[in-house]
Amino acid sequence: MDVTATADTSAEKKAAPIELVGIRKQYPDGTVAVGDLSLKVRAGELVVLIGPSGCGKSTVLRMINRLIEPSAGRILLDGEDVTQVDPVRLRRRIGYVIQNVGLFPHQTILANVGTVPRLLGWPKARIRQRSEELLDLVGLDPAKFGKRYPQELSGGQRQRVGVARALAADPVVLLMDEPFSAVDPIVRGRLQEEFLRLQADVRKTIVLVTHDLDEAVRLGDRIAVLSQGGKLEQYDSPANLLGRPASPFVREFVGADRGIRRLAVTPVSREMLDPLTADSGDYPSAELGISLYDALASMLVTNSDHLRVVDGGMPVGLLTRHRLLSIDYPAE
Repeated sequence: MDVTATADTSAEKKAAPIELVGIRKQYPDGTVAVGDLSLKVRAGELVVLIGPSGCGKSTVLRMINRLIEPSAGRILLDGEDVTQVDPVRLRRRIGYVIQNVGLFPHQTILANVGTVPRLLGWPKARIRQRSEELLDLVGLDPAKFGKRYPQELSGGQRQRVGVARALAADPVVLLMDEPFSAVDPIVRGRLQEEFLRLQADVRKTIVLVTHDLDEAVRLGDRIAVLSQGGKLEQYDSPANLLGRPASPFVREFVGADRGIRRLAVTPVSREMLDPLTADSGDYPSAELGISLYDALASMLVTNSDHLRVVDGGMPVGLLTRHRLLSIDYPAE
């Protein structure tokens, strides 16, 4: 991952909403990369843009921070039309992370993280404190890694440094273009887990581009599926996207195994539970809110047709395998 934009230290808000209003990108040869796209991203929300190659998802990201100028439409950041403001001032409010690691090889990790605050003229002591805080936040001990150079870190560790650098000046928006695609599947899964933990702490407004549906379902609060020309096919929660594809295009895109994916994003709720029975204590237990996918996995591992569900250690009901597999999802 690499960061090529800055963030505004004077911003009081930790996150800001984004609204795209009929944005369009048409090149001189007539090619329409994005045509009349409108969507809203709430403050503190993580929205994923996904679609086939060439659908304009990365172009949308670059138009938000004006690395690419839109041909038409408005982009509102916290209500302000970014197409009418100085691009440099805009980018001081936005963190930008891309897939190819681009840390400065001649600088230590602490110096890399402090790049943006240094450009903004922060005092040295404040830069060091902020850099150390962020390395700790992304799971890298500053005492151990701060004085190292990028080539001394693994790919996954460099990815974490890229995120830390993007957050250094506390931006109100974070744009991420396939940030985890350059690492192997095992490391990617761990990074996604760390990123979810990090987002729970910082609650930034994040727009993330990926080509990986499983990643989109795992990370996104909402997912925007784009088709060629940047056409918005569906903008919905992961569960609704998988359970109610809005068009044949979306149905084909999410695939025939969308039911399994939906289990992974649907939590066990009280409405799914049967009353406890006298022998419920003999069944395996799980916390209320666990995903249906994990609940089914627990049943299969223990060879049980029942799962005793607890809330903070207190039993609240019984989930049966029959009930789990017959949950009435909305019709497509």
